[in-house]
Amino acid sequence: MSYVQRRKFLGAVLFALMALLAVAANATTLARMRFGELAHQATAVARLRCVGTQSFWEHGEIWTETRFAVVEQSKGSLPEFIRVRTIGGIVGNLHSRVEEVPTFRVGEEAYVFLWGRDGEPFRVLGWSQGTFRIRRDPRTGLETVTQDSAAVPVFDPGTRQFRHGGVRNLPLAVFQLKLERALEGERKQGQ
Repeated sequence: MSYVQRRKFLGAVLFALMALLAVAANATTLARMRFGELAHQATAVARLRCVGTQSFWEHGEIWTETRFAVVEQSKGSLPEFIRVRTIGGIVGNLHSRVEEVPTFRVGEEAYVFLWGRDGEPFRVLGWSQGTFRIRRDPRTGLETVTQDSAAVPVFDPGTRQFRHGGVRNLPLAVFQLKLERALEGERKQGQ
């Protein structure tokens, strides 16, 4: 093989490896968590109102910490304000986004299934699966809840397939009852 042929061959191999890395870097696969699993595995579940966000560099990654006011607690013991850390964000002109990681806007409310350890910011359990946005109809005042993961396919390990599912436009009172029953079922299992 001549020098030119070796160079072309190595260039093609390098290009193929870079393409594979790009595909792998953009892939995010979440294993489906059922509502009861979210309730059971969460260290806290609460209705939260976003009061601010801040992105920063840490260990070569961009992270965002969102500060929330706790509106209502369903599980766990939370102070009046909490911090939730998610990967991704915007620092200067750099934007980092990981699919299915929730982002929050100041003023919006959501039920969030949280996971955390003492002394550390909370994390969102199951990313988009643990985030349930609350929307109010301006005409009727009716509040509904929609799970972030309801719009995207999530891998179901039981069926080994990607499926759409989740909570969509559920009236808030019905969602609260569903949550109460899931947490009640967890308490009964713990006895």
